[in-house]
Amino acid sequence: MTINSIIGAIQEVAPTSLQEGYDNSGLQLGDASKECTGILLCVDVTPGRVDEAIARGCNLIVSHHPLLFHGLKQITGATPHQQAVIRAIEAGVAIYSAHTSLDNAPGGVSAWLARELGLNYTGPLCPISADMPQAGAGALTTAATPLTAAMLADRVKKACGSPVCRCTTPPQGAVITRIAMCGGSGGSMIPDAIAAGAQAYITSDVRYHDFLDYADRIFIIDIGHFESEECTKRIFYHIITQKFPNFAVHYSDSEKNPINYI
Repeated sequence: MTINSIIGAIQEVAPTSLQEGYDNSGLQLGDASKECTGILLCVDVTPGRVDEAIARGCNLIVSHHPLLFHGLKQITGATPHQQAVIRAIEAGVAIYSAHTSLDNAPGGVSAWLARELGLNYTGPLCPISADMPQAGAGALTTAATPLTAAMLADRVKKACGSPVCRCTTPPQGAVITRIAMCGGSGGSMIPDAIAAGAQAYITSDVRYHDFLDYADRIFIIDIGHFESEECTKRIFYHIITQKFPNFAVHYSDSEKNPINYI
């Protein structure tokens, strides 16, 4: 089975045509016509991820964040990004990334996160177009039973494996049933969540002034970027093993949240 076969399975669910204009989802480097010896799944490609792939006999890394998100003017090994590129090329490891193509895919990152939170997914927060109502960024969800703000925050922390989250102060006695979310950096979509009638919004990388400006209009939970997108590894695993159930697909053992809480 070739690397192209694996890419094709991912493209069936998250075609690169769904990515945002600023993004660089797709094959980052490598020869996709080669036979695939194994797959390593991760959120971010680093020199350590490449070394892990080599050690585990994998010649394909599938990541959420593109290794080549910004253009490289030199490849000298001066930065971790450049080191990862050099090591991957030298070892013959291909790298494929599905970033906003997976975010915007029907049943993509935010929809998956909603299910892991035990919420009922009803559709994307920002559909791409009327012709593709199930494709788009973010998710709108409902809770089976009303939740307090504290209950929702606890559920998010447990599901995402985080000891803490940043959040606004909810109105006293607030009851939450309609929840919007966006895996990754979703601060720009807070107005969309409010317009959709959401009482709470779960995302990451929210700016101080967004907390300040919207605190009295919606309960905001910032769970952290890595925490909100670690589920992408499970999505990739599901996609690939559904198509190729007996193939060697590995979660990265070395990948950890680069942010520590002390």
